Amino acid sequence: MDSGGEWNRYEYLYNRTPIAEVGQAHTPITFRTDQGLHLSIHEAALVDYAGMWLRRVEGQRFKARLSPSGTGPSVVRDLPFATPWRVMLVAPDAARLYAASDIILNLNEPSRLPDISTWFTPHKYVGVWWEMHIDKSTWATGPKLGATTENTRRYIDFAAANGFRSVLVEGWNPGWDGDWFGTGDAFIFTRPTPWFDLEGLSAYARRKGVRIMGHHETAGNIKVYEAQLAPALDLYARLGVDSVKTGYVADAGGVQAPDGSFQWHDGQVQSRHHLKVVEEAAKRHIAVNPHEPIKDTGLRRTWPNWVSREGARGMEYNAWGEPKNPPSHEINLIYTRMLAGPMDYTPGILSLTGKGGTPIPSTMARQLALYVLIYSPIQMAADLPETYVRYPGPFQFIKDVPTDWDDTRLLAGEVGAYALIARKDRNSRDWYVGGGTDESARELDLSLDFLEKGRRYEAQIYADGQAADFRTDRRSDIAISKRVVTSADRIAVRMGPGGGLAVRFRAL
Repeated sequence: MDSGGEWNRYEYLYNRTPIAEVGQAHTPITFRTDQGLHLSIHEAALVDYAGMWLRRVEGQRFKARLSPSGTGPSVVRDLPFATPWRVMLVAPDAARLYAASDIILNLNEPSRLPDISTWFTPHKYVGVWWEMHIDKSTWATGPKLGATTENTRRYIDFAAANGFRSVLVEGWNPGWDGDWFGTGDAFIFTRPTPWFDLEGLSAYARRKGVRIMGHHETAGNIKVYEAQLAPALDLYARLGVDSVKTGYVADAGGVQAPDGSFQWHDGQVQSRHHLKVVEEAAKRHIAVNPHEPIKDTGLRRTWPNWVSREGARGMEYNAWGEPKNPPSHEINLIYTRMLAGPMDYTPGILSLTGKGGTPIPSTMARQLALYVLIYSPIQMAADLPETYVRYPGPFQFIKDVPTDWDDTRLLAGEVGAYALIARKDRNSRDWYVGGGTDESARELDLSLDFLEKGRRYEAQIYADGQAADFRTDRRSDIAISKRVVTSADRIAVRMGPGGGLAVRFRAL
């Protein structure tokens, strides 16, 4: 359960709570009965409407409540209109609950866009991002500014050398100085700072076979953003920037609307705003990945350039102070947040350290496994380039793993405890497996019967070392091995506390 109507939007740790103790929660909310039945409540096709919260009214009875408006009723519409679908997923176990979530997507209208594969490619990206979260650099201008021409060239060179398609740069535009959180009135989206050669870097990246990924942080001030939206997207389109990460960093209820009112991140105003951004971006062949977003309700079927979003506690919490994301958090996401759709979780922190060298509660194999466990058609290799140079063995998996899948199977798992997921690459015969566990070590017997019968595969295995444990200085222990297998084989899986497993099955 993720608390609803609280100040930090959707960015809370999930709670395992008896039904009678639930107060108010965002959806998807997942239930498990004593008999093992699993069910989840969510909504689909949230268009020009307020997001739904669930409030327990008495006993085990819940009532839908709409996200409030700062100007009156939660929803104001002309008749007639369609409300969002209310969806209940019911399954006998956690694996089949995860598989049932396609209904959220299918309850939305078909695509309104021609085939976007001519201009958007699922891919991995790197960027000037993690270094700000660990205080190596800043978003604000000054001696530690991260978004400089020189620094960005370094990331472009790294991306080109290692097969990453895009480079995200935060802090490239004016407005980051001073107290921008929740104000956003100084952001300019149509020109860079003097320290960032946007035109030159875009051209440099194209020559290297790389794209700049755009970034529009609004601090929740959509009044300022919408006034600049068209020319800002025109600028990106002219420079070949074909994807943009947007941001809405403001307390819940702190979105500044064009009419001067303050609104919630999941209210009707934001429902309209996000679709406006996605539609305007689609006109210019630009994909959109919002952070601090409205929740996913499957609208990416209608607008497939809405490729991913955040909408939960991401990796940056592991860079900051306490509490960090415990190992159970990422497992909980699979059976809650991920039922709604893709998440840009920004994995791949092989340093396993945050600000000031504080430990991240994960093993190295777990960081690799997240690329399979948490689905997104765009995935960030979020750590610093120099970290990946230091760990070439594990980094190879990050370079190899795709982001576009033809088949997905949750092989085994329990809510909040563990998950083992197999996915088939859409563009080859290769399969990948990702596994993760909570704070407990776990041993499993993995059947390879999902592999193509009659075909041999090279299993490239990235497993926790025998001493790997997220609580100790041995969390970086990783065992990398290879063996030839077929669909008739089995693999013994051991995951250390807070650990994981990542396997590439390369078709021979």
